[in-house]
Amino acid sequence: MIRVLIFFALLFLATLGFAWMADLPGTIAVSWNGYVWEQPPVVVALVVGIALFAFLIAVWLIRVILKSPQIAGRFFKQRRKDKGYNALSQGLIALGTGNAKQARKHGLEADKLLGEEPATKLLLAQSAQLAGRDDEARQRFEEMLDDPATKPLGLHGLFIEAERHKEPVAARHYAEEAVKASPSLEWAGKAVLGYQAVAHHWDDALKSLERNYAAKLLDKKAYRRQRAVILTALALKLEDGGDPDRAFSLAKEAHGLALDLVPAAVVTARLATRRGDIRKASKVLEATWRLSPHAELAEAYAHVRTGDSAVDRLKRVKTLSSQRANTPEGAMAIAKAAMEAREFDEARAQLKKVLQSEPTRAAFLLMAELEDAETGDKGRMRDWLARAVKAPLDKAWIADGIVSAEWHAVSPLTGKLDAFQWAVPSGLQEDEGALLEDSLFEAPVLPSPSEATSPAASQETPVDVTPVKETAADAPKVVELEAEPKTETAPAEQPAEKDAPAPKAAPASAEAEVAAKEGYEGTTDDVRFAPALKDLPDSPAATSKPATPAPAEPAKDRETMEKKPDTTSASPEKAKETPVAKEPAEPAASKEKTAATDDLNRPIEFPLSRMPDDPGTDDKDGDGEDKPARPRFFN
Repeated sequence: MIRVLIFFALLFLATLGFAWMADLPGTIAVSWNGYVWEQPPVVVALVVGIALFAFLIAVWLIRVILKSPQIAGRFFKQRRKDKGYNALSQGLIALGTGNAKQARKHGLEADKLLGEEPATKLLLAQSAQLAGRDDEARQRFEEMLDDPATKPLGLHGLFIEAERHKEPVAARHYAEEAVKASPSLEWAGKAVLGYQAVAHHWDDALKSLERNYAAKLLDKKAYRRQRAVILTALALKLEDGGDPDRAFSLAKEAHGLALDLVPAAVVTARLATRRGDIRKASKVLEATWRLSPHAELAEAYAHVRTGDSAVDRLKRVKTLSSQRANTPEGAMAIAKAAMEAREFDEARAQLKKVLQSEPTRAAFLLMAELEDAETGDKGRMRDWLARAVKAPLDKAWIADGIVSAEWHAVSPLTGKLDAFQWAVPSGLQEDEGALLEDSLFEAPVLPSPSEATSPAASQETPVDVTPVKETAADAPKVVELEAEPKTETAPAEQPAEKDAPAPKAAPASAEAEVAAKEGYEGTTDDVRFAPALKDLPDSPAATSKPATPAPAEPAKDRETMEKKPDTTSASPEKAKETPVAKEPAEPAASKEKTAATDDLNRPIEFPLSRMPDDPGTDDKDGDGEDKPARPRFFN
């Protein structure tokens, strides 16, 4: 619009000038060789203008004729360049589609037409990389180093080739050369920083980080975070290297730059504890705990003062947990401290919170350890261990698919700084576990000593122990108990034992005493009335005849007990009956009544030799020999 206005303004001025000249009086006369030419001023001005235009046209024609060879050369050169750029464009398209053969063909054509064009060199080098001709690609990238304009391009290509062939030393060299040539290259700055971090050259890494920040390759937030990570790694290195003072100053600076960086807080607190600054260590740990609770923070906070008792550590952990309540990390820390302080109820309550909200494998294992420490119940402990196998995984330090129990400043796989994150490993196990009932967390109720020693017959009617003369029909029946068969051979003295005479009937006083002891049957007090292990028969043959009563105990008869193969214990009632002489034949009705009574008095047979959660007793010694048979009782 402005140009149109300017054009009309110039046209208006020209018209105004011609009108002014037309109004001028007089004529302009030109005489030459007797010829006089007189015209008004306006006509003269118009003729002069036309003559000037014709002169300029003539001069232009003369110049074109004189420079026609140059013009023709420039035309053909431009057409050649157009063809070259067209071939270059087609080559780049073929390279992008992955057609290495066409890319190389168009690249050679473009190189022939364009000559020393940097884009054609890059096309040929990348087409060689795509086709797998590494030697040709490396040669073409090295040729770019001679030209300052293409030197960063060649260094980048050589850097990629070195990384592809797993040559970190060469890759680091090319990256450092690229940084020297152009400090603003982002790939070179990050690569140099990464290689220095992988090599644990933390001082050089700090300088590289400062250079990248000065070149505006990263923002302020990323700069502060990466600087805190490098300072933490350097503090850990100096702590192990014997320079705790510098390590403490670096760790404090790292904690100030990133309050949520757990390793920085832990190393700062640990170094402060060594210096005796307990207050500083506690403040550092509390500040980080409020942002990101972690098990290492709780462990460091519990031991911030050396020499504290387990109860004091429990109180300290509770204080830390209250800084950010209702967290699984706080509950787990309290549970561990409570177990060390033997506060099992507190530990059980905290583990219940964790297992019902966010169950993890560590919580199940700690619950099994609690059962073993508090009650020693192997069955419940195995139940928790079985649940731990299928429980969700615990959180760990993860970077690029690598799971580590300890924090590292750089990823060992990619060399990325601050790559490790505290999270649950994904893709390994997604099962959240079954719902846990409240009854599982209740401690088992153990019988009190008074209940264990009280006889079962204390609540029954007292038994009359007055001697009563009994007939042969009312006398207790003979119960012959057989010992469990043994694999080893019976000793030589066994035949003599078989020839022992049958015992006589026991006196009536002994029978009354046996009747009085029936209240203790089925309890642990039966051990007092059981025979000594040395008096038990060694083989089934020894039980065919009852043993001779011991002379030292005339009021009591020696008893024999049988251990059946598939039962857990023998019947205490049968074990207490006194062997008597063999009875005469009885009528059929009496035999049926006796059989029914014996069937009711038979011991309960279980399908298993012991309960599933009972580890049982070792049947063999360490040398492989069988232990002697012994009676078993119900508890």
